[in-house]
Amino acid sequence: MTLTVLSVASEIFPLIKTGGLADVIAALPAAVASEGITMPTLVPGYPAVMDGLREATTVHQYADLHGGPARILAGTAAGLSLFVLDAPHLFARPGNPYLAPDGDDWADNAFRFAALGAVGADLGRGIVPGFTPDIVHAHDWQAGLTPAFLHYGEGPRPATVMTVHNLAFQGQFPSELLEAIGLPPRAFSLEGVEYYGHIGYLKAGIALADHVTTVSPTYAAEIRGKEHGMGMDGALRQRSSAVSGILNGIDVNIWNPATDKTISSKFDAKHLAARAANKVALQARLGLALDPAALVFGVVTRMTWQKGIDLLYEALPAIDAAGAQLALLGAGEAALEDAFVAAADAAPDRVAAVVGYDEQLAHLIQAGADALLVPSRFEPCGLTQLCALRYGAIPVVSRVGGLADTVVDANEMALAAKAGTGVVFSPVSLAALEIAIERTAALWRDRTAWKGLQRRAMATDVSWARPAARYAELYRTLSALRAG
Repeated sequence: MTLTVLSVASEIFPLIKTGGLADVIAALPAAVASEGITMPTLVPGYPAVMDGLREATTVHQYADLHGGPARILAGTAAGLSLFVLDAPHLFARPGNPYLAPDGDDWADNAFRFAALGAVGADLGRGIVPGFTPDIVHAHDWQAGLTPAFLHYGEGPRPATVMTVHNLAFQGQFPSELLEAIGLPPRAFSLEGVEYYGHIGYLKAGIALADHVTTVSPTYAAEIRGKEHGMGMDGALRQRSSAVSGILNGIDVNIWNPATDKTISSKFDAKHLAARAANKVALQARLGLALDPAALVFGVVTRMTWQKGIDLLYEALPAIDAAGAQLALLGAGEAALEDAFVAAADAAPDRVAAVVGYDEQLAHLIQAGADALLVPSRFEPCGLTQLCALRYGAIPVVSRVGGLADTVVDANEMALAAKAGTGVVFSPVSLAALEIAIERTAALWRDRTAWKGLQRRAMATDVSWARPAARYAELYRTLSALRAG
């Protein structure tokens, strides 16, 4: 059964990216294509998107969309089939798509992403001749109003899916904007978009989509409880029968150590010896001591409380006590950035911290680090540990969300059964992280056990094959229910 699904999102790799959302949005269309599903993506017309757009055709025009003219363009960019919301007064701004140069949210974000949701709904209802999707799939709060506009609009509509990639980001705006963003008064209710007296963009999607997914089964369970529910647990529990978790995958063509042109030495599970040259290259590039015997911990992350990077900073003495090195790439909270830069300045042979994001360096860390640290306090899915598995960098992760679903702890019984793909710790505390570092160092010293871990990690299926099948099954079920 062939279906057409419109994906609605605020970023897409390689055109515009602030995090893992962009990678997922880029990979999903190709993944579900193998299941007979066509998936174009609606994204805002940021400068980087407009610059990358090829063979674009205007398929619809708006005389005024929240303060200025706008149009929907259909075209391709970086091999992706796109609809682009070209609204210069809303999106023709360089840099971060959500934040102004002063670091605060753009003051008109309510209107910018209401526009995205409204246009997603228009496309869903067939405003473009010859295109009427069976499903509209909205991603995160920026697209959260898409199901709301479809729900409160007139006439037939497609089935809707809302995916929560990170519940911490919810998109809340003053209630007095309801009419201005184009929603009727009846939308402002507990069953609609109202959320603690505000308009909740993510809440709207959760309440009004036909089905809600998260990016791992464990996270889907966690967010229905108070500890990880971020105030949204009640709404999610109310919709429990329509909430499920589908793990993300990664693009195994881009993330393939056997063909990766960005690393120093290609390798696979049968040729692990070739991996060593990447460690040397990583140490050299970052100014770490050129010591092949030193255990190198890699980190590729946003430097935030969520990611447990404050705990990692406190654990630096434990890394040093293990005779290990740390190679960190990331950006985020200024205090954490400064702390790690200072630590690297104090001990440049053992600690390296690169503030920012560098795609090539991210690949080299995965290929050259011996282990990858992911001490997140909560983690909807996580992609960095999937890349680590693929590249034989043993993931050391907290037992939360998608980390718990993707890494098998190499405890004593697992090792005896020749199982285990990483080190998993709980609770998310400094003491537990320090013990995990010690466990990892002990495994590193047992070269036979370590090589077994690497081979099992690299044999893990981290592709989109299983997630794509799950999404396809969901789409077909929802489409049949809507048709019936």
